[in-house]
Amino acid sequence: MIKHNTTNPFNIIVIVAALGYFVDIYDLILFSIVRIPSLQSINIPQEQLKSAGIYLYNLQMGGMMLGGIVWGMLGDKRGRLSVLFLTILLYSVANIANGFVTNLTQYAWLRAIAGFGLAGELGVGITLVCEVMSKETRAWGTSIVTGFGVTGAVLAYFVAELGWREAYWVGGILGIMLLGLRLYVHESGMFHNLKSTNTKRGDFFSLFTSRKKFFKYLCCILVGIPVWFAIGILIVFSKEFGEALEITGPINTGKTVMFHYIGAAIGSILIGFVSQKLKSRRKALIVFISAMGLLCCCYFASSGISPNMFYVLIFVLGIAMGYWSLFVAVSSEQFGTNIRSTVTTTVPNFVRGAIVGMTIWWNYMAASMGIIKSAMIVGFVVIPIAIIAVLVLKETHGKELDYIELD
Repeated sequence: MIKHNTTNPFNIIVIVAALGYFVDIYDLILFSIVRIPSLQSINIPQEQLKSAGIYLYNLQMGGMMLGGIVWGMLGDKRGRLSVLFLTILLYSVANIANGFVTNLTQYAWLRAIAGFGLAGELGVGITLVCEVMSKETRAWGTSIVTGFGVTGAVLAYFVAELGWREAYWVGGILGIMLLGLRLYVHESGMFHNLKSTNTKRGDFFSLFTSRKKFFKYLCCILVGIPVWFAIGILIVFSKEFGEALEITGPINTGKTVMFHYIGAAIGSILIGFVSQKLKSRRKALIVFISAMGLLCCCYFASSGISPNMFYVLIFVLGIAMGYWSLFVAVSSEQFGTNIRSTVTTTVPNFVRGAIVGMTIWWNYMAASMGIIKSAMIVGFVVIPIAIIAVLVLKETHGKELDYIELD
């Protein structure tokens, strides 16, 4: 049996996973920040900026859905580390190439490729962290990873000031630099032990062969969807919402993203503390999702406030949405070692990919009732469903993870 480290929450795997997620979020959010200037730069007409932005965003998220399946399965079949290397290499190259695009077609292909590459970073990283840390401390490990990682969006905001092309190049260079640190990371002991058996690993389709297993998997996805409802609609299109809500001054989308992710970084650490204090993942998730629902109501009722007050609201909403860190950890803790990477990688990417359906639904309804009422309907559907899904899932605080998922 290979002994694996479960004592130091600040070991190299946590550090590298946090840096990897930092670069992941930088690239994932960068498009939201540079959407308008980059599309204007390649001569997209003003009246097509919103539709072109949704098109590119959906391609990026679609790429992440596909990548989540591929990288998750490879993480269980070939190992967590090889996937981490390949994913960051792919999206780093795509980022650098993205800085040279001259038309919408090129932009679309590279957003899809970057999304495919980005898909493996968070899930595989969290899988490693959960498997090398003790059951008493792994909530802190996942909180550190996501708490630090989401600050990549803050860097993206400031680097975008240099120019949108330069911002993509910086993201690619950061990813390539991170590859060097991967040399110091070792595979988890749980996976090494699993390799010595004949257990079938990384079978994505096995999640659909059992009604109980599929329902558990579906509930994991439903828990996270409100986060990307808020990010993909309320945050990404905050400029348009600011105009519809008659905010007393113009809203800067990049600044909105920055304030949101500063809040999310705080929320990611805070929910780790709350989870440990309550000794319950489920209770912590319900508190944060409920708070997010109330803050979304405040968002829709913020008509006529100042831009600064709007940014404060976005910041506080970001704190509530920090439950993303615990949501990913809970998904990882629900399944056995032979399918854990597949689940932990596909679940957050299906959540991210769900924004495709949500934006299509929102955009369709907005044509007849406006962007505010249509967004309210989407939110008032996905948030209560997420709370119900949390109640259905089993408590995983203190759960032992070194086991095989049987059919």
